[in-house]
Amino acid sequence: MIISQKKSQEELLDFLKGSQKIAITGCSQCASTCKVGGEEEILELKAWLEEEGKKITGYRVLDPACNLLKTTKDIKKMKEELKDADAILSVACGDGTQTVAKAVKLPVYPGVDTMFIGEIERVGQYEESCRACGECELGWTGSICPITRCAKGLINGPCGGAKDKKCEVNKENDCAWIMIYEKMRELGQLDKLMEVREPKNFQKSNNPRKINLREANKEAVEA
Repeated sequence: MIISQKKSQEELLDFLKGSQKIAITGCSQCASTCKVGGEEEILELKAWLEEEGKKITGYRVLDPACNLLKTTKDIKKMKEELKDADAILSVACGDGTQTVAKAVKLPVYPGVDTMFIGEIERVGQYEESCRACGECELGWTGSICPITRCAKGLINGPCGGAKDKKCEVNKENDCAWIMIYEKMRELGQLDKLMEVREPKNFQKSNNPRKINLREANKEAVEA
């Protein structure tokens, strides 16, 4: 899940200082789960902006904001709300905000900060788990990501600086490689850690990336 958190009110007002009539868009999925972009949060944002003298022309929780075709259709349904708007404030993730911007000719401002791809530990508590590196290493590390969980992104074992099983970079974090070792020992697969891995191919995570799954599937069928 894409984890986001609210921007400060000061930053939002700075974005909107040249705009008086604002439309708000959220997202029914990740942003709603993070309690930053669902209907409840949008209504709270609406009330605050109105107290600050802004006029809210309308709002919509997109389902989801990152689906370009569906968002384009949903934005068209906001024709009346957007007709008088000076800007759109998006409380979806960075991807969702950029998708909304493609569907309109108005300035679109982010209402949240996109933090990372992570897991839900409990309500309101999240942990980063994936950096979308383009070359998943979980198959030989007991499904513990060395790229994300290790502060140095090491793929051939620990740096040697851990103390009491804690990372030397951030002592609040467990050492990823001790976690990997213990998990692989538990699974009886320590032999997989004996292979020296080639340097990470970061070309696979060069930005921006595009994937055409329809073309890939077509080629696979033809093959």
